[in-house]
Amino acid sequence: MNIPKRKQLLVQLDIENGGMISNNKQVRESFGNIYYNGINFRVGWQTDTEGDNYHQLYNYPIYGIGLYASTFRKPEIGTPTALYGFFAAPIKVGRFKRWDFNYRISLGLASNFEPYDEENNPLNILLGTHRNVFIDLGAQANYRLNNHLQLGAGLSFHHFSNGSIRQPNKGINLLPLSVTMTYVPYRQTPDFTKHELPELDEKGQIHLHYAFGIKQFEPQNRKRYFKSTVGMYWSYAVGYKWRLGVGGDLFYSDSGNQPEIAGDALNKIGSMLSGGPAFYIDHVLTKRLYLNGNIGVYVHRNHFNGEIKPVFLRIGTRYKVWKNAYAGVSIKAHAGKADFVEWTMGYTIQQRKSRSPEPISP
Repeated sequence: MNIPKRKQLLVQLDIENGGMISNNKQVRESFGNIYYNGINFRVGWQTDTEGDNYHQLYNYPIYGIGLYASTFRKPEIGTPTALYGFFAAPIKVGRFKRWDFNYRISLGLASNFEPYDEENNPLNILLGTHRNVFIDLGAQANYRLNNHLQLGAGLSFHHFSNGSIRQPNKGINLLPLSVTMTYVPYRQTPDFTKHELPELDEKGQIHLHYAFGIKQFEPQNRKRYFKSTVGMYWSYAVGYKWRLGVGGDLFYSDSGNQPEIAGDALNKIGSMLSGGPAFYIDHVLTKRLYLNGNIGVYVHRNHFNGEIKPVFLRIGTRYKVWKNAYAGVSIKAHAGKADFVEWTMGYTIQQRKSRSPEPISP
């Protein structure tokens, strides 16, 4: 009788302290230097050779969920909390010796901010919403004290933004140092054997997607406007982890049909539409989950619709929900300033390599 092997569980408590990166003069004048304290509680599951080939490619990473809480000691900002999922991959194989080095990517939703309000909270020029996207990037070193405890330290970068759903949206960027204690309730030795992976049998992929979202332009104008995207891209696998390609996007902005935004350009098709070609990149994490990015150049754009730069950027995450159909969320931006959050759905057409016919036996 085969007894199912249970996944190795890790529980981590992380205490962090750092400062806010104030790259805006108005923010520095309003708040001065801002320092904060935070805490993370994470629960993760160790992968091994069973299942996805990508576990091996990323040196058998840890997947999990986390809770975050912090205080800025500034009642105008609030005391944010966040719920997020994370992916932590070892930088070097052989972590179950004394030392373990890894990097981490986390994405989630934060709440409990005190948003900007013209009358009740005019000082918070950072964020205009109670709930915001939480992005975390980090690197960590851990030292194993015994079979159940690890002590570590790390450096992180946190970003909070609402993607211009509501203004203001200057965002919050944090750079903390952390001290971490990791508890392994039942330590076992997972199978980290390396196997030869099969050759990818694809020629390329065609990606078709549609996305939608909303955007507010000014805190004084509380109205929010519908925006959408239609895109088509072709990409080719550069190994298992990366896909590169080209394509383009067509953008629609309802604000281009509103007199308070479009002004003299009202009632023109070109006032609502924009777009251009773009470079395509995927960073594949599992068979279903991947990070997506684009760098594009407008052939046509409208400054009054928030398209303030000739180059547009996109970064987000996508997940294959059924066969080649996928869903995801991205932030479209211009030079680091968010345009809007794209809620995306799409379909991938797989192009396979032609196989030589089997020889016919005489």
